[in-house]
Amino acid sequence: MNDFGNNYEFKNTMNFFKRHWKLLTAVFVVAFAVSIVASLLVTPRFKSSAILFPTNSNRLSKAILAERYSLDFMDYGIERDCEYAIQILLSQSMEDDVCSHFKMMEHYGISTEDPHKYFKLHEAYRSNVSVKRTEYLGVEISVLDVDPQWAADIANFMASNYDTLTGRIHQDRSRDAYHIMQDVCAELEADIRSLEDTLRKDRNRFGVSELISDKTQELAELQTRMSQTKVDMARPVSYKFWLDKATPADKKAYPKRAVIVLLGTFGTLAFLILALLVVDRFKKEEE
Repeated sequence: MNDFGNNYEFKNTMNFFKRHWKLLTAVFVVAFAVSIVASLLVTPRFKSSAILFPTNSNRLSKAILAERYSLDFMDYGIERDCEYAIQILLSQSMEDDVCSHFKMMEHYGISTEDPHKYFKLHEAYRSNVSVKRTEYLGVEISVLDVDPQWAADIANFMASNYDTLTGRIHQDRSRDAYHIMQDVCAELEADIRSLEDTLRKDRNRFGVSELISDKTQELAELQTRMSQTKVDMARPVSYKFWLDKATPADKKAYPKRAVIVLLGTFGTLAFLILALLVVDRFKKEEE
């Protein structure tokens, strides 16, 4: 029974192709030719990639100045630092810097009169720029562009600008902390002066000396932290280790013409066969 069923299905299949072989052949040839032409009309794009390792996100001053910290300023970043780096590289600030520096609106052929120019610029940028984590906690920046040198320059600019954006974040944060600590130090100094005045007036006043000692120690510790914070504010540092700088590609990454031709040809053929099967089914039901 099974053999009969298989033979019957095979016979139906052969009959189907015998009835429609001319149409299938013609469509195959046309689809093949159109797919080739379409693949040739697609503008080739080149891919360049830069790879970096984020450094440890702990403040550099802690590793260098503070005795209580046993940090190595040569440490690679952990997974958290890698995620921070990806977020900064994919940020709107990075996109704005890249688009401004390379005049990407003009490069992508977007009219400045277009009411949706920023949306189109964002979509074009996101379709050509990607950032991902590598297997060993590195970060890979990949850029596609019609100009291989342009793609390499953008990838390298993003890696360099990562330091600028990260430094801006750290410096802004350090500046805020420094000003807060300045205010606290001023309050402590005022308290110490007031206590010293009290002690001069009454040397037997209980607990004043101990309170002065505690506040003096607190002030010294806070001033140490201020000096560390001042280093973070004033000294620009790199927040990455270069692994691979992007270089211009000598072979296009897109389009894959063979894939376009195969998908276009066999996709069209499959759609035609499905349509013919549906038509044959309706004819049988009418009979």
